[in-house]
Amino acid sequence: MPARSASRPSHGGVEIDEASGTVVLRTPASCYVLRVDTAAGTVCHVHWGAPVPLADAAALPVWADHDDSFAGRLDGVEEYPVEGGARFGVPALQVRFADGSDPVEPRVEGCRIVAEGHVAVSLRDRSRPLAWELHYRTPPGADMLERWTEITHTAGPGAEPLLLLRCASAHWPLPQRPDWRLSCVHGGWSAENRLERTALAAGETTLTSRRGHTGHHAGPWAMLDTGRADEEHGEVWAVALAASGSWRLTVQRTAAGRVGVVASEGHEGVEIALEPGGRHTTPVSVAVYGTGGFGGAGHAFHTYVRRHVLPHPDELRPVLYNSWEATSFQVSEENQLALARRAAALGVELFVVDDGWFGGRDDDRAGLGDWTPHRRRFPRGLRPLADEVHRLGMGFGLWVEPEMVSADSDLYRRRPEWVLHLPDRSATELRHQLVLDFSRPEVADWAYEWLRDTVDGNGVDFLKWDFNRSFTEAGVHGGGRDARRVYTEHARGLHRVLDRLRSAFPHLRIEGCAGGGGRIDLGVLARSDQVWTSDNTDAVDRLTIQHGFGRIHPAGVMSAWVTDSPNPLTGRRVPLAFRFHSAMAGVLGIGGDLARWTAEESAEAARLVELYKDIRPVVQHGRQHRLLAPGEGPLTAVQYTGADADRSVVLVWRPSTSFGPAHPPLRLRGLDARARYRDEDTGAQWSGATLTGYGLPVPDLPRGDCASALVRLRRVR
Repeated sequence: MPARSASRPSHGGVEIDEASGTVVLRTPASCYVLRVDTAAGTVCHVHWGAPVPLADAAALPVWADHDDSFAGRLDGVEEYPVEGGARFGVPALQVRFADGSDPVEPRVEGCRIVAEGHVAVSLRDRSRPLAWELHYRTPPGADMLERWTEITHTAGPGAEPLLLLRCASAHWPLPQRPDWRLSCVHGGWSAENRLERTALAAGETTLTSRRGHTGHHAGPWAMLDTGRADEEHGEVWAVALAASGSWRLTVQRTAAGRVGVVASEGHEGVEIALEPGGRHTTPVSVAVYGTGGFGGAGHAFHTYVRRHVLPHPDELRPVLYNSWEATSFQVSEENQLALARRAAALGVELFVVDDGWFGGRDDDRAGLGDWTPHRRRFPRGLRPLADEVHRLGMGFGLWVEPEMVSADSDLYRRRPEWVLHLPDRSATELRHQLVLDFSRPEVADWAYEWLRDTVDGNGVDFLKWDFNRSFTEAGVHGGGRDARRVYTEHARGLHRVLDRLRSAFPHLRIEGCAGGGGRIDLGVLARSDQVWTSDNTDAVDRLTIQHGFGRIHPAGVMSAWVTDSPNPLTGRRVPLAFRFHSAMAGVLGIGGDLARWTAEESAEAARLVELYKDIRPVVQHGRQHRLLAPGEGPLTAVQYTGADADRSVVLVWRPSTSFGPAHPPLRLRGLDARARYRDEDTGAQWSGATLTGYGLPVPDLPRGDCASALVRLRRVR
């Protein structure tokens, strides 16, 4: 970089020392330092951690490995490693040029301030028509750093395309530490978000989805610590990716002790052809460093999602009723009206008709793609039902699955070429359905048009957008060398449809779903108001699922239902209060067959719905503290505290009971030590110092398994 002056003024979180080529990005509690060396053609990482002054940052050395003929001296050091030269680590950028070669020789073009808190570093290949720009941004009011990359084919018309084999959003180098531990989630359908912590092995650890969606089996995020962090204390580095299709997070630990995370859309074998003059922009990767343990990292993500991701973060999510577990596919105007009247009597605010309202949808073997009301069950269409739901004081919602089609449907018989398929391969049906190719503009346009007409013509306020199978035999229409790009391009088409819908209908609210939690990521959350966490509504199982979910996602997007007992999936019998308390930890919904609920159950449900509405602002918008994790003792407990610490809500669950000593007090967090707090139900009072230092006495729990309690605390004025 030209040394015109010692430094440039700060630009909303960005400082530059031109003499040394040092760039410092600052968040409220951290800083990220890189060094741009035009002469050497490198952009190297210097520091990511606690804040350091610009003058000190400019004097810090770039870490270097031993200088021998087998060492990759830049491995783990470069901000965005390419394939080429003496680099043997995980590349962020892999390219296949027209002549079949792949080494890239980077040259630094320069560094520019794009806007407040936003800096970009430009590079290009020494002799090939390839350029890329690294973007860094510090979003205001959040302790996060955003990164993404733009790759450009710089040749003129008539040149051959480039093939992008891997184009990561970012490479996140971590500092040298003697030990590292990796935290992530794993699982499966109805068993999502199982939190796992393991020592980070040497070599490469890859978290990935090859399914065309983010997946139930893993989530596109990871946390790393030195093995000493807990919920409240210790250094934690966390990385996430806003990719809704296939994705990869590769964590590399070198023999020299360097650790870095490469975050990219697509999985191995997914290639993108870049035509002359074409540009590819990656999804955003976001990351945080903090010293407040895993809870502190989670709070940073929650704040970021609320302030910079969600379309309507300040709205309170309504209490909804969904008809699926009551009527399955056998929905009709008559039974939905009966359920709607019962739901309204409980205080429900949004009534959602689930699968079965359209086409010839009598079971899961037919009808997807034919999105007009079922003629036999809704002979007058949907509008009379919607009008009655509105008259009852509730919003009206519909389940939809726009990305899928049944082989037994008019759409498939008319447009078989619209599905993901390969001409000489059999098309695998999963759940008796096929995937429509949303990377094709005509397919995305068709989906938008019927959704527009359905929402507009029926007074629809809410869509539950489902996606019930993974990709197979996936190829872009017309084939080509990059036919597998559909694993990422389909998600971009989905995003465009959602963006168009939200623009056309500002009142419309959307819940993302993929057979439960099969597609939950920051890209989906940017276009949704909440997400369906899991198809498993067992109130005990949900404690574990919700615990992992809340690691980076706030409670205000976590949809959770109260369903019947015994649970239809597990057969477990659970008291109604426990089922409600489990679901009240997020966005409360009800999904049971209300026609079978007794008068006593309905009265208790109405009381608990009213109670949830009272605590809803604290749960959905407050700061979440995980007091006791599922499986680590007899109790599980979570606390929510309002931004001003005037109110706090504590939920306590005991899934199973055995004889033993009394439970110790629950040491609360986030309260004003000098204030006094009153239990709104018992009238008992304690100081904030007592509640955080000694703890809240565990409420009396009912005898037996599946016992729970809710405590509401309010500051005494």
